[in-house]
Amino acid sequence: MIACVSGNASVLTAGVPSVPPRVDTSYKHLVVCAIPKSPAKNISIRRGLGVKIRAASAAESESIIMEKSGIKVVNNPPESKLSELGVRSWPKWGCPPSKFPWTYSSKETCYLLKGKVKVYPEGSDEAVEFGAGDLVEFPKGMSCTWDVSEAVDKHYNFE
Repeated sequence: MIACVSGNASVLTAGVPSVPPRVDTSYKHLVVCAIPKSPAKNISIRRGLGVKIRAASAAESESIIMEKSGIKVVNNPPESKLSELGVRSWPKWGCPPSKFPWTYSSKETCYLLKGKVKVYPEGSDEAVEFGAGDLVEFPKGMSCTWDVSEAVDKHYNFE
């Protein structure tokens, strides 16, 4: 697995097998790599907009979980997680390539079946990117702009 973050960041790699413990705040561009598939421990990356990336647990051995600007993205969640959430029974929604504003009146979780999206949270110039195969959670009250570069089909659920 490889996770990449651009921008100023500090990383703590303690507790990850094969990566020596350290804190380094000198990164301008940070690439965290050589993360073992299992048993993985948490990796936290801190920056002004609150980026967090962690390698998944052994049960989610192929997943990478990222949180940025309040949006949580799970890349390649295991089928067991999708089944546990009942994702396949959620309603579907789709749209062609487009750009539009959106506000979440409640927490929403969605699973992208196809497509590619950049979401720009209100007040931020930085995008949160996700696409087919990602499980994404938006917090209640978030206003953002969706920039859909490839047509989207998704399952979604409100809480």
